[in-house]
Amino acid sequence: MAFGLIPILFPLSSLGQPPVELIRHREARWLEMTSHWEKAMARRYKKVLCRKGIPSSMRARCWPLLCGGQSSMDRNLGKYKELEQSPGDPQWLETIEKDIHRQFPFHEMFLSPEGHGQRGLMQLLKAYTVYRPHEGYCQAQGPVAAVLLMHMPAEQAFWCLVQISERYLPGYYSPEMEAVLLDGEVFVALLRRVCPKAYKHLQKHSVGPLLYVTEWFLCLYSRTLPFPTVLRIWDTFLSEGVKVLFRVGLVLVRLALGSSENLRDCTGVVETLEKLRSIPARLVLGEYGGVHITLAWGKMGDPGTGEGRRRYTGSLHGEKLGKGGRQSPWHGANLGP
Repeated sequence: MAFGLIPILFPLSSLGQPPVELIRHREARWLEMTSHWEKAMARRYKKVLCRKGIPSSMRARCWPLLCGGQSSMDRNLGKYKELEQSPGDPQWLETIEKDIHRQFPFHEMFLSPEGHGQRGLMQLLKAYTVYRPHEGYCQAQGPVAAVLLMHMPAEQAFWCLVQISERYLPGYYSPEMEAVLLDGEVFVALLRRVCPKAYKHLQKHSVGPLLYVTEWFLCLYSRTLPFPTVLRIWDTFLSEGVKVLFRVGLVLVRLALGSSENLRDCTGVVETLEKLRSIPARLVLGEYGGVHITLAWGKMGDPGTGEGRRRYTGSLHGEKLGKGGRQSPWHGANLGP
Protein backbone atom coordinates (compact mmCIF):
# COMPACT_ATOMS: atom_id res chain seq x y z
CA MET A 1 0.00 0.00 0.00
CA ALA A 2 1.31 3.44 -0.87
CA PHE A 3 2.17 5.87 1.90
CA GLY A 4 -0.91 7.56 3.33
CA LEU A 5 -3.45 5.73 1.15
CA ILE A 6 -6.18 3.81 2.94
CA PRO A 7 -8.97 3.45 0.38
CA ILE A 8 -12.35 2.32 1.64
CA LEU A 9 -14.09 0.05 -0.87
CA PHE A 10 -17.84 -0.43 -0.93
CA PRO A 11 -20.12 -2.41 -3.27
CA LEU A 12 -22.10 -0.01 -5.45
CA SER A 13 -25.09 -2.35 -5.49
CA SER A 14 -26.05 -1.13 -2.03
CA LEU A 15 -26.61 2.42 -3.24
CA GLY A 16 -30.20 3.51 -3.87
CA GLN A 17 -31.39 6.00 -6.46
CA PRO A 18 -33.92 8.78 -5.82
CA PRO A 19 -37.29 8.56 -7.56
CA VAL A 20 -37.41 10.02 -11.08
CA GLU A 21 -40.00 12.59 -10.02
CA LEU A 22 -37.71 13.87 -7.28
CA ILE A 23 -34.78 14.07 -9.70
CA ARG A 24 -36.84 16.13 -12.19
CA HIS A 25 -38.09 18.43 -9.44
CA ARG A 26 -34.56 19.11 -8.19
CA GLU A 27 -33.25 19.62 -11.72
CA ALA A 28 -35.91 22.25 -12.41
CA ARG A 29 -35.13 24.00 -9.14
CA TRP A 30 -31.38 24.11 -9.78
CA LEU A 31 -31.91 25.19 -13.39
CA GLU A 32 -33.94 28.13 -12.16
CA MET A 33 -31.24 28.97 -9.61
CA THR A 34 -28.46 28.99 -12.20
CA SER A 35 -30.47 31.45 -14.28
CA HIS A 36 -30.39 33.91 -11.34
CA TRP A 37 -27.24 32.73 -9.61
CA GLU A 38 -26.21 35.73 -7.51
CA LYS A 39 -29.72 36.22 -6.19
CA ALA A 40 -30.14 32.51 -5.46
CA MET A 41 -26.82 32.23 -3.62
CA ALA A 42 -27.69 35.15 -1.37
CA ARG A 43 -30.62 33.21 0.07
CA ARG A 44 -30.23 31.28 3.27
CA TYR A 45 -31.44 27.96 1.87
CA LYS A 46 -28.38 27.50 -0.39
CA LYS A 47 -26.66 25.38 2.27
CA VAL A 48 -29.73 23.18 2.70
CA LEU A 49 -30.06 22.56 -1.05
CA CYS A 50 -26.38 21.67 -1.48
CA ARG A 51 -26.53 19.26 1.46
CA LYS A 52 -29.48 17.51 -0.18
CA GLY A 53 -27.27 16.99 -3.24
CA ILE A 54 -27.02 18.69 -6.62
CA PRO A 55 -28.66 16.66 -9.42
CA SER A 56 -26.06 14.78 -11.50
CA SER A 57 -27.18 16.54 -14.67
CA MET A 58 -26.57 19.95 -13.06
CA ARG A 59 -23.14 19.49 -11.48
CA ALA A 60 -21.26 20.57 -14.63
CA ARG A 61 -23.11 23.86 -14.45
CA CYS A 62 -23.28 24.34 -10.68
CA TRP A 63 -19.81 23.34 -9.48
CA PRO A 64 -17.97 26.04 -11.51
CA LEU A 65 -20.50 28.62 -10.30
CA LEU A 66 -20.25 27.51 -6.66
CA CYS A 67 -16.45 27.51 -6.48
CA GLY A 68 -15.82 30.58 -8.65
CA GLY A 69 -14.19 28.62 -11.46
CA GLN A 70 -16.66 30.01 -14.00
CA SER A 71 -15.88 33.63 -13.11
CA SER A 72 -12.13 32.90 -13.18
CA MET A 73 -12.50 31.39 -16.65
CA ASP A 74 -14.54 34.37 -17.85
CA ARG A 75 -11.84 36.75 -16.60
CA ASN A 76 -9.06 34.76 -18.29
CA LEU A 77 -10.40 33.98 -21.73
CA GLY A 78 -7.81 32.13 -23.81
CA LYS A 79 -5.47 31.60 -20.85
CA TYR A 80 -6.03 27.86 -20.58
CA LYS A 81 -5.33 27.34 -24.29
CA GLU A 82 -2.08 29.25 -23.84
CA LEU A 83 -1.10 27.10 -20.86
CA GLU A 84 -2.11 23.91 -22.67
CA GLN A 85 0.12 24.76 -25.63
CA SER A 86 3.12 25.51 -23.42
CA PRO A 87 5.75 22.72 -23.46
CA GLY A 88 5.92 22.54 -19.66
CA ASP A 89 8.73 21.38 -17.39
CA PRO A 90 10.02 17.92 -18.49
CA GLN A 91 10.45 16.87 -14.85
CA TRP A 92 6.79 17.47 -14.05
CA LEU A 93 5.63 15.95 -17.33
CA GLU A 94 7.47 12.71 -16.57
CA THR A 95 6.01 12.50 -13.07
CA ILE A 96 2.46 13.27 -14.23
CA GLU A 97 2.77 10.69 -17.02
CA LYS A 98 3.58 7.99 -14.45
CA ASP A 99 0.51 8.86 -12.40
CA ILE A 100 -2.15 9.24 -15.08
CA HIS A 101 -3.09 5.56 -15.34
CA ARG A 102 -3.75 5.41 -11.58
CA GLN A 103 -6.66 7.83 -11.69
CA PHE A 104 -9.92 5.83 -11.73
CA PRO A 105 -8.43 3.03 -13.86
CA PHE A 106 -11.78 1.23 -14.15
CA HIS A 107 -13.72 4.28 -15.28
CA GLU A 108 -14.46 4.13 -18.99
CA MET A 109 -13.15 7.67 -19.46
CA PHE A 110 -9.66 6.69 -18.26
CA LEU A 111 -9.28 3.14 -19.58
CA SER A 112 -6.99 3.89 -22.53
CA PRO A 113 -3.64 5.70 -22.39
CA GLU A 114 -4.53 7.23 -25.75
CA GLY A 115 -8.12 8.03 -24.79
CA HIS A 116 -9.44 11.55 -24.34
CA GLY A 117 -9.68 11.08 -20.55
CA GLN A 118 -6.01 10.33 -19.84
CA ARG A 119 -4.82 12.79 -22.45
CA GLY A 120 -7.11 15.52 -21.15
CA LEU A 121 -5.99 14.90 -17.58
CA MET A 122 -2.36 15.04 -18.65
CA GLN A 123 -2.89 18.42 -20.34
CA LEU A 124 -4.85 19.82 -17.42
CA LEU A 125 -2.24 18.89 -14.81
CA LYS A 126 0.57 20.09 -17.03
CA ALA A 127 -1.25 23.41 -17.47
CA TYR A 128 -1.40 23.80 -13.69
CA THR A 129 2.36 23.34 -13.35
CA VAL A 130 2.86 26.07 -15.95
CA TYR A 131 0.29 28.31 -14.23
CA ARG A 132 1.85 27.80 -10.79
CA PRO A 133 5.48 26.79 -11.43
CA HIS A 134 6.46 27.42 -7.78
CA GLU A 135 4.02 24.69 -6.71
CA GLY A 136 4.43 22.31 -9.63
CA TYR A 137 2.56 19.02 -9.41
CA CYS A 138 1.18 17.24 -6.35
CA GLN A 139 0.01 13.65 -6.84
CA ALA A 140 -3.14 14.29 -4.82
CA GLN A 141 -4.33 16.75 -7.46
CA GLY A 142 -4.66 13.87 -9.94
CA PRO A 143 -7.88 12.32 -8.58
CA VAL A 144 -9.35 15.77 -7.87
CA ALA A 145 -8.75 16.87 -11.46
CA ALA A 146 -10.08 13.53 -12.74
CA VAL A 147 -13.39 13.95 -10.90
CA LEU A 148 -13.73 17.45 -12.33
CA LEU A 149 -13.00 16.18 -15.86
CA MET A 150 -15.75 13.58 -15.51
CA HIS A 151 -18.24 16.41 -15.18
CA MET A 152 -17.07 19.27 -17.40
CA PRO A 153 -14.75 20.34 -20.24
CA ALA A 154 -11.03 20.64 -19.53
CA GLU A 155 -10.96 24.44 -19.39
CA GLN A 156 -13.71 24.60 -16.78
CA ALA A 157 -12.13 21.75 -14.84
CA PHE A 158 -8.80 23.59 -14.81
CA TRP A 159 -10.23 26.77 -13.30
CA CYS A 160 -12.17 24.75 -10.74
CA LEU A 161 -8.91 23.01 -9.75
CA VAL A 162 -7.27 26.43 -9.41
CA GLN A 163 -10.07 27.59 -7.11
CA ILE A 164 -9.90 24.43 -4.99
CA SER A 165 -6.11 24.69 -4.71
CA GLU A 166 -5.96 28.42 -3.99
CA ARG A 167 -9.26 29.41 -2.40
CA TYR A 168 -10.53 26.33 -0.60
CA LEU A 169 -7.28 24.56 0.30
CA PRO A 170 -4.46 27.14 0.10
CA GLY A 171 -1.10 25.59 0.90
CA TYR A 172 -2.37 22.01 0.71
CA TYR A 173 -0.58 21.19 -2.55
CA SER A 174 2.59 23.19 -1.94
CA PRO A 175 5.94 21.35 -1.73
CA GLU A 176 5.96 21.62 2.08
CA MET A 177 2.26 20.66 2.36
CA GLU A 178 2.26 22.84 5.45
CA ALA A 179 -1.45 23.69 5.56
CA VAL A 180 -2.74 20.11 5.47
CA LEU A 181 -0.23 19.04 8.12
CA LEU A 182 -1.48 21.83 10.37
CA ASP A 183 -5.09 20.91 9.66
CA GLY A 184 -4.24 17.33 10.59
CA GLU A 185 -3.25 18.58 14.04
CA VAL A 186 -6.46 20.61 14.24
CA PHE A 187 -8.38 17.46 13.34
CA VAL A 188 -6.76 15.55 16.20
CA ALA A 189 -7.67 18.35 18.63
CA LEU A 190 -11.29 18.22 17.44
CA LEU A 191 -11.32 14.42 17.68
CA ARG A 192 -10.19 14.66 21.28
CA ARG A 193 -13.34 16.68 22.02
CA VAL A 194 -15.81 14.87 19.75
CA CYS A 195 -14.71 11.26 20.28
CA PRO A 196 -12.28 10.84 23.23
CA LYS A 197 -12.31 7.05 22.96
CA ALA A 198 -10.98 7.07 19.38
CA TYR A 199 -8.54 9.85 20.23
CA LYS A 200 -7.02 7.90 23.13
CA HIS A 201 -6.70 4.78 21.00
CA LEU A 202 -4.92 6.62 18.19
CA GLN A 203 -2.58 8.30 20.67
CA LYS A 204 -1.84 5.01 22.40
CA HIS A 205 -0.72 3.35 19.16
CA SER A 206 0.96 6.47 17.73
CA VAL A 207 -1.36 6.62 14.71
CA GLY A 208 -0.85 10.22 13.64
CA PRO A 209 -3.15 12.13 11.28
CA LEU A 210 -0.54 11.94 8.51
CA LEU A 211 -1.42 8.25 8.13
CA TYR A 212 -5.10 8.78 7.32
CA VAL A 213 -6.37 12.40 7.40
CA THR A 214 -3.82 13.68 4.90
CA GLU A 215 -5.08 11.49 2.06
CA TRP A 216 -8.73 12.12 2.94
CA PHE A 217 -8.32 15.90 2.82
CA LEU A 218 -5.90 16.20 -0.11
CA CYS A 219 -8.02 14.01 -2.41
CA LEU A 220 -11.36 15.29 -1.06
CA TYR A 221 -12.30 11.68 -0.22
CA SER A 222 -12.26 10.75 -3.92
CA ARG A 223 -9.99 7.75 -3.22
CA THR A 224 -11.76 6.76 -0.03
CA LEU A 225 -15.55 6.64 -0.26
CA PRO A 226 -18.13 5.29 -2.74
CA PHE A 227 -18.37 7.61 -5.72
CA PRO A 228 -21.98 8.74 -5.17
CA THR A 229 -21.00 9.68 -1.62
CA VAL A 230 -17.94 11.56 -2.89
CA LEU A 231 -20.15 13.65 -5.17
CA ARG A 232 -22.50 14.52 -2.31
CA ILE A 233 -19.53 15.59 -0.18
CA TRP A 234 -18.20 17.73 -3.02
CA ASP A 235 -21.59 19.43 -3.43
CA THR A 236 -21.41 20.55 0.19
CA PHE A 237 -17.65 21.24 0.21
CA LEU A 238 -17.92 23.64 -2.73
CA SER A 239 -20.77 25.40 -0.93
CA GLU A 240 -19.43 25.54 2.64
CA GLY A 241 -15.69 25.04 2.41
CA VAL A 242 -13.06 23.05 4.25
CA LYS A 243 -15.12 22.50 7.41
CA VAL A 244 -16.97 19.79 5.46
CA LEU A 245 -13.75 17.75 5.20
CA PHE A 246 -13.32 17.92 8.97
CA ARG A 247 -16.89 16.91 9.69
CA VAL A 248 -16.87 13.93 7.34
CA GLY A 249 -13.50 12.81 8.71
CA LEU A 250 -14.73 13.00 12.30
CA VAL A 251 -17.75 10.89 11.36
CA LEU A 252 -15.53 8.26 9.70
CA VAL A 253 -13.20 7.97 12.70
CA ARG A 254 -16.12 7.83 15.11
CA LEU A 255 -17.78 5.08 13.07
CA ALA A 256 -14.54 3.08 12.87
CA LEU A 257 -13.09 3.55 16.35
CA GLY A 258 -15.78 5.14 18.49
CA SER A 259 -16.88 2.07 20.45
CA SER A 260 -15.20 -0.50 22.67
CA GLU A 261 -16.45 -3.26 20.39
CA ASN A 262 -14.71 -1.72 17.39
CA LEU A 263 -11.46 -1.32 19.29
CA ARG A 264 -11.35 -4.89 20.56
CA ASP A 265 -9.28 -6.20 17.64
CA CYS A 266 -7.21 -3.05 17.10
CA THR A 267 -3.98 -4.05 18.79
CA GLY A 268 -1.60 -1.87 16.78
CA VAL A 269 -1.07 0.56 13.91
CA VAL A 270 -1.83 -1.93 11.12
CA GLU A 271 -5.08 -3.14 12.69
CA THR A 272 -6.19 0.43 13.40
CA LEU A 273 -5.58 1.58 9.84
CA GLU A 274 -7.38 -1.51 8.57
CA LYS A 275 -10.37 -0.60 10.71
CA LEU A 276 -10.36 2.92 9.28
CA ARG A 277 -10.44 1.58 5.72
CA SER A 278 -13.06 -1.11 6.27
CA ILE A 279 -15.99 0.79 7.71
CA PRO A 280 -19.20 -1.11 6.83
CA ALA A 281 -21.08 0.57 3.98
CA ARG A 282 -24.36 0.45 5.89
CA LEU A 283 -22.84 2.77 8.52
CA VAL A 284 -21.49 5.31 6.03
CA LEU A 285 -24.14 5.49 3.34
CA GLY A 286 -27.12 7.72 3.90
CA GLU A 287 -30.04 8.46 1.61
CA TYR A 288 -29.15 8.10 -2.10
CA GLY A 289 -25.45 7.61 -1.46
CA GLY A 290 -24.76 10.52 0.85
CA VAL A 291 -22.81 10.32 4.11
CA HIS A 292 -25.33 10.14 6.96
CA ILE A 293 -26.25 13.82 7.05
CA THR A 294 -27.44 13.70 10.65
CA LEU A 295 -23.92 12.65 11.63
CA ALA A 296 -21.82 14.76 9.28
CA TRP A 297 -23.80 17.96 9.76
CA GLY A 298 -24.43 17.58 13.48
CA LYS A 299 -23.62 20.23 16.07
CA MET A 300 -19.85 19.90 16.11
CA GLY A 301 -19.16 23.59 15.85
CA ASP A 302 -17.29 24.95 12.86
CA PRO A 303 -13.95 23.10 12.65
CA GLY A 304 -12.87 24.63 9.36
CA THR A 305 -13.12 28.33 10.18
CA GLY A 306 -13.08 30.72 13.08
CA GLU A 307 -10.69 32.21 15.56
CA GLY A 308 -10.05 28.92 17.37
CA ARG A 309 -8.64 27.24 14.28
CA ARG A 310 -6.55 30.29 13.36
CA ARG A 311 -5.13 30.51 16.88
CA TYR A 312 -4.39 26.79 17.01
CA THR A 313 -2.69 26.64 13.61
CA GLY A 314 -0.77 29.81 14.45
CA SER A 315 0.72 28.21 17.57
CA LEU A 316 1.58 25.07 15.64
CA HIS A 317 3.28 26.90 12.80
CA GLY A 318 6.67 27.09 14.43
CA GLU A 319 6.30 24.34 17.02
CA LYS A 320 5.30 21.48 14.70
CA LEU A 321 6.96 22.34 11.42
CA GLY A 322 9.86 24.58 12.23
CA LYS A 323 10.94 27.44 10.01
CA GLY A 324 11.82 25.26 7.08
CA GLY A 325 8.62 23.20 7.02
CA ARG A 326 8.58 19.67 5.65
CA GLN A 327 8.71 18.32 2.14
CA SER A 328 5.39 16.76 1.23
CA PRO A 329 5.58 13.01 0.53
CA TRP A 330 2.81 13.59 -2.03
CA HIS A 331 4.58 16.35 -3.92
CA GLY A 332 5.96 15.11 -7.22
CA ALA A 333 6.29 11.64 -5.77
CA ASN A 334 5.57 8.28 -7.34
CA LEU A 335 3.51 6.77 -4.51
CA GLY A 336 1.82 3.86 -6.22
CA PRO A 337 -1.85 3.14 -6.84
